[in-house]
Amino acid sequence: MNLEKIRNFLKVDNNFKLLIVFIVFGITGSLTLYISDILFIFFDISKNELGYFYIFIRILIIFPIYQLLLIIIGTLFGEFKYFWQFEKKFLRKIGINLK
Repeated sequence: MNLEKIRNFLKVDNNFKLLIVFIVFGITGSLTLYISDILFIFFDISKNELGYFYIFIRILIIFPIYQLLLIIIGTLFGEFKYFWQFEKKFLRKIGINLK
């Protein structure tokens, strides 16, 4: 897959904006996992206690943190409009319709 196809898929104009999008996604994902680990330690939630239910709870915690951080970090990189549109499109796909 070449850069042109990736830019078209992510709907970005140039390689610099593509780099910014990749950086924002990378920081957001890493920071989300870090924050969720802190929350699990704070609330003393362990994998041993919950078994498979642990994965379900982890996903429930990670999902809203990721959505919020994506907008915040995207804004810090000057791409609020791009990530807000991305967020609305994603939420529509899962049945949450924002105006």
